[in-house]
Amino acid sequence: RSGDLAKGQSSGCFECCIKCLGGIPYPSLIATILLYAGVALFCGCGHEALSGTVTILQNYFEVVRGPMDSLDVFTMIDIIKYVIYGIASAFFVYGILLMVEGFFTTGAIRDLYGDFKITTCGRCVSAWFIMLTYIFMLAWLGVTAFTSLPVFMYFNIWSICQNTTVVESANLCLDLRQFGIVPIGEEKKVCTGSEKFFKMCESNELDLTFHLFVCALAGAGAAVIAMIHYLMVLSSNWAYVKDACKMQKYEDIKSKEEQELHDIHSTRSKERLNAYT
Repeated sequence: RSGDLAKGQSSGCFECCIKCLGGIPYPSLIATILLYAGVALFCGCGHEALSGTVTILQNYFEVVRGPMDSLDVFTMIDIIKYVIYGIASAFFVYGILLMVEGFFTTGAIRDLYGDFKITTCGRCVSAWFIMLTYIFMLAWLGVTAFTSLPVFMYFNIWSICQNTTVVESANLCLDLRQFGIVPIGEEKKVCTGSEKFFKMCESNELDLTFHLFVCALAGAGAAVIAMIHYLMVLSSNWAYVKDACKMQKYEDIKSKEEQELHDIHSTRSKERLNAYT
């Protein structure tokens, strides 16, 4: 008996585990993992790449930080860092919300006639998440395009450093005024034949900052893919919930009609019995 009891308990635990695993919204889970990985890669690598950019501007281009009330390149970098902090915290919360919505939607579909009932509010919440995710996808596309700019700039500098023997006689110069980093009146440039140019190319800051920006770009692209994945999942869940709601209304109407027919049949049977009596 004890063996049968233990076997029954293990079977019950196995069925419970299978039921719990079956209730996990795996598409939403995959999209959440991809979103967290992309946001973490973008925020972490982007923050360190901006710090490396500050070091390069100060050490090799001799750009000086202006007064606190002035809007120079260093102030813009500080603002972007604070934006990165906000993006990290906001999308951490948003990923949790989408994951919770996936759990509730999965429960609504699989336990249609159980304790959980599909409501109009639930469908409105799903539609709101679809609209919000679409807006965030467009925002991440803009972030990806914006992140590609420093990647392009650093790639040009990095490629010149990799081909120093070829460009020695060309006397090329990297002028920050071309990128709008400093005002037109300030001349901040480094030429290929100068000592600062060779020091910058031999330093680890340039190579590390360039590859960090590349990783940040990859993270932004992963976030875009996660948003597209979320859009597909949310749209599919919304359609399933809408169809399930219609099916539930149909079953309720059918059950009500059957109950009415049963009541009519019972009433007629009683009337016939009374008449016969």
